[in-house]
This record gives sequence, C-alpha cells and structure tokens, in this order.
Amino acid sequence: MDDPLEIFNTAADLHTEMINQMKGVPGVTQERLVEGLSARYCALSLVGEPIMYLEISMFLDELQKRRISTLLVTSLYVSVDAATKDSSKAIDRPLFGDFWERFIDSLTALKEKQQQTVYRLTAVKGWNREDVDVKSIGKPSFVEIKTYCGSENVSWHSNVKVFSEALSLKSEGEYEGLCEHAHSCSVLSKTRKVKVNVLLYTWLVTASVSSFGVYLESSFFLGFKRRFSLMVQVASGRPFNSEDYMALTPSWAIYGAEESRYYPNQSWYRKKVTSKVKKLSNSELYQYRAA
Repeated sequence: MDDPLEIFNTAADLHTEMINQMKGVPGVTQERLVEGLSARYCALSLVGEPIMYLEISMFLDELQKRRISTLLVTSLYVSVDAATKDSSKAIDRPLFGDFWERFIDSLTALKEKQQQTVYRLTAVKGWNREDVDVKSIGKPSFVEIKTYCGSENVSWHSNVKVFSEALSLKSEGEYEGLCEHAHSCSVLSKTRKVKVNVLLYTWLVTASVSSFGVYLESSFFLGFKRRFSLMVQVASGRPFNSEDYMALTPSWAIYGAEESRYYPNQSWYRKKVTSKVKKLSNSELYQYRAA
C-alpha cells in the first residue's frame, strides 16, 4: 500500500510541474504563476473510491498540516444526467438492472440531510432536455449545470443558461440562477434557503478568498479555521447544518454579473488565431469535386 506522505509528495511534484509549464504563456503573470505553485485546495473524487484507501485519514492530515483545504466528494453531490429512466440508461450506461430505483433512492435520501447537497447536471445537447424535477425529490441546496465535453453534443454557455432558466420555471421559482462562469459553460442555481435578508449566502469561508479559482466547485471549499471549529462541534456529537458554514457571495460572482464569475482583478486573455489558406493540389481538387 502506498505511503500517504509519498502520495502527497508525488502529487505536489506533479502540481509544480504542471504550473511551471505555464511559464511564458501569453497572459500569465509572474504573480499568478508564483501563487499557483503553492497548492491551496485538494479535491478527492468519489470516482475510484479514495475513501477505501486505508490511510485516507493520514493523507488528509498531511494536507491539513500544510493548511490545504480539502474537498472529499460524498454522495451528497449527485450526478443527475437525465429525467427519465430511458434517457438515463442511454447517457450513463449503468451497470445494475435496478439503476433507476437506486438513483431515486439516492435523491430521496438527500431530503433528510441538513448539510449542503448538490445536483450535478450535465447538459448534453439533443439528449437530456426533458424537465428535471428537482423540487419534489431531493430538494438539493444547489444545482450545478455544466456543459458536455464533446463537439457533437456540446451545449454552449447560452444553452446552459437557458437550461438553468427553464429549471427555475419548472421549480416555480424555488431554484434560481446564482453564479455563472462563461469560460467553462457552467451555471450554479440555488434554493431560497441560502438567502438571508435578501443577501446570498452560498460560499464557504475559504483560506484565501483572494485566490478564488474559476471553477464552480471552488465555492464549496471550507476554510481551515472554520472547518476546524466545525470538526470540534461534530466530534462533540452536536448536530450542524449548512447555515453553520455558509458565507456571503461576492457581487462579482452572482449570476448575470458583468464579470461572468471572473475575479475583478483578473483579465481574460484571448489568443487570436489566424487561419492559413492551403492551396489544393490537382489530385486533392479532383477528389474534392468527386465527393
């Protein structure tokens, strides 16, 4: 079995190698490059079941020692790719015959949870445009809608926004768009329960708000000090809910903001690509005409 410290050191080395590849890339500032070398967050995906690793607690300890906020994805974060059994089978290609019953049971169980719960919807163009009734089943705290990676069925950001607004109508306003990130074609919708005195409280206290990333998942990270306080509360047996660790959402991160989820002090660098015109040979021209 791999040693937890060895896993961390390998991951840290690979992270440094990946960041260093950005040296000299147009638009990348030296300040951001140096900041990127110091890892601040670590996400452990449910895929591959990292929690089955017997030394997972020791690995998390290694992260905590270095004040790295961690996100261990649990079943409170559920992928909802379709609204019907047939479309779900076509998109997800499940392994179990009773996949739909298992799926509905998982969504139903979310109702009983008092922590942050999330539906993750992948908008696949031409496939899952049926209405997804999030209101009557799991009632998650958030609905994350993102695009599909595939040129034939990709949903552009405008399509994802339409999907989000249709979801709001279906839920009779109980869910509404909260955050968007145009570059990654993602929209985050939320329930009314994350609103306090008309202000949005959807973020969690982070270790360094100035280092806010561009991915929607970044808003679910729990700050080091706040998390430690919460861990003490959990260890004592006292119950807790999502209100114990939510923070105010910045104005520039709200759905419809001019920044489209970009941190105000950052600029979006777009590289202009000049297409080269190739002159066809006689044989290529003949094949083109024949086709």
